[in-house]
Amino acid sequence: MAYTSSSLHLHKHLLLPKTNPSSSYSRPPPPSFVAAAAKINGVNGHSSKKSPNGKAQINGDGKKGANGSGRKKAAAQHINGNDRIHLSVSTGGAGGQDGFGLRVAFQGAPGAYSEFAAKTALPGCDTVPCRAFADALAAVDGGAVDRAILPVESTMEGTALRNYDLLLRHDLVVVQEINLFVHYCLLAMPGVRAAEVRRVISHPMALAHCGRALARLGVDREPVEDTAGAVEMLRSNRMLDTAAIASPRAADLYGLDVLAHGLQDESWNVTRFLLLSKPPSPVTLPMDADAKTSMVVAHRGGSMMVVLKVLSAFSSRNINLTKLEVINNNDGGGGGGGAAAGHPVMILDTSARGAPTLRAFPHVLYVDCEGASHDPRVLDAIKEIERFAVFVRVLGCYAADSNVYDLQ
Repeated sequence: MAYTSSSLHLHKHLLLPKTNPSSSYSRPPPPSFVAAAAKINGVNGHSSKKSPNGKAQINGDGKKGANGSGRKKAAAQHINGNDRIHLSVSTGGAGGQDGFGLRVAFQGAPGAYSEFAAKTALPGCDTVPCRAFADALAAVDGGAVDRAILPVESTMEGTALRNYDLLLRHDLVVVQEINLFVHYCLLAMPGVRAAEVRRVISHPMALAHCGRALARLGVDREPVEDTAGAVEMLRSNRMLDTAAIASPRAADLYGLDVLAHGLQDESWNVTRFLLLSKPPSPVTLPMDADAKTSMVVAHRGGSMMVVLKVLSAFSSRNINLTKLEVINNNDGGGGGGGAAAGHPVMILDTSARGAPTLRAFPHVLYVDCEGASHDPRVLDAIKEIERFAVFVRVLGCYAADSNVYDLQ
């Protein structure tokens, strides 16, 4: 078998909602882009509410919430007719975290989604832009910053981001998670109209996520390193025939006009981010905390048998899995993700005697389970897995946060 990847038992907020015939909700058709005016039925049936820490969520119970910003956005183009809720993120910290005094490295230019995810997770933190994800990890690994933030999976791309493979090469631990609703906007220089746009620039993934909307516009597409970098290029070069795909916050940051909201092809577009730190974890969880533990299980053969044994280790102890991804990289054929097809996954063995050593494995399982790593049931499950797996590494234990936060 060549490269294969699958994820099981994801939380409902990372899955596209299904229509329930017994309820009044029905899934709307896939939208293209929408005006800035907000309608309150929510995103794919989810309405907005405020979390106890004051953050705006898309995980609500029917509570109405309008834009209310008072900004002049009536001129934003309305192409498809599907409206979307617009929320405002306030301070408070996802999961009760306080970011004052912390430096967080992210990939991209100021205004990138990763930066907003960091500031939502850790209000008050200082963000440090990096050219590449590897640079962000190296910054925290070398002590230049306190945290690094990585996008690791999304509802539109699955785990194609493959930053898990990058994480495995470093001696870092997961200390926090945050799920961000990615709302793509079409941004242009002040005064430029949508009819004047001949080209759209953005990160390749953003361009792919907005493919149908861009096809209807009939514009050329040009990939650049990241969404905020596209905005920065647009502004610095004063491009009057070009628009960028980026976040609504980037428009405010760079003083650009929003020509259209909600360009993404799928209305439910959520990206999960992980915040990483040098071990030991600086976050202490109480015994009764709603926690999650992430780990990687590596083996060299009998892939299906190992999967079944891993499932048994958790199910026999009544432990729920929120993620199970199977990676098989055998020689020849296949493809996908960041680990090249036919090439093994490289994992830093931090338990080895002497200096940590990179080890190669053809078969890897990424596992997220409910419960803290110091929970006796979780500890017993890990010990059972260690008896039949070649290698097990706990990637981190952190507070579970099932909320989905929005930038609007």
